[in-house]
Amino acid sequence: MIAKIISEVEKLGRNTVTIRFRWDQEVQPGQFLMVWLPRHSEIPISVSHTGPMKGITIRSYGETSAAMIGLREGDRIFFRGPYGRPFDTKPVRKLIVGGGSGMAGLLPLIDSDARGVVSARTSSDLLFADRFAEGHVTVVTDDGSSGIKGYAIDGLKSLPLDEFDMMYVCGPELMLKSILDYIVDKPIPAQFSLERIMKCGIGVCDSCSIDGKQLCTEGPTFTKEELLGMHEFGTARLTESGKRIQIGRH
Repeated sequence: MIAKIISEVEKLGRNTVTIRFRWDQEVQPGQFLMVWLPRHSEIPISVSHTGPMKGITIRSYGETSAAMIGLREGDRIFFRGPYGRPFDTKPVRKLIVGGGSGMAGLLPLIDSDARGVVSARTSSDLLFADRFAEGHVTVVTDDGSSGIKGYAIDGLKSLPLDEFDMMYVCGPELMLKSILDYIVDKPIPAQFSLERIMKCGIGVCDSCSIDGKQLCTEGPTFTKEELLGMHEFGTARLTESGKRIQIGRH
């Protein structure tokens, strides 16, 4: 377990923060850390800043993440990693599609030429749309409070996909499934970063299993072709107790 002193905390909304700390370790876009606080659980969090000053962006979804967004400069943060299969970042003309907090793991991919589709439930939940160059981002919100009213797929349909070398996607699994279905017969290559319950991060607990593959070691990034061969993608997942249920059910 690694312990680091928090150098900076940036508030990004009512329930989202970026925590920055110095760590002399190479981390590649798409990788994650298993982050822990005393008296709380350990949870996976994508690395949103991969330079010398590392960063993780946390949105409050449960008890542990709620405690983490209350951390302040000078506090300690504990973690293991980095883990996971990173994105292939060789392509030049990038299309980045993020939903909700999924934009955190995509942030290291944004450069001056990248084009983006950034979606969220409402305008206050949008993340990192301002990191794209002017005119290079399409904003979509469920309630229409900013940009297009609809879902990520609605923003994607307005773009000429043949202009890009690679699409990078991260967000809720049902969002990812809708995008995969849309591009299944289109020539654009794509990489998807999946988000599922993860307890160990090293391929032991099987909590993040999908079609027998472990997200923590064989993912969390998968190609378009790999996902097309997964029957459980967008249909079934494991709960905390290990029960397999349909996605969208609790």
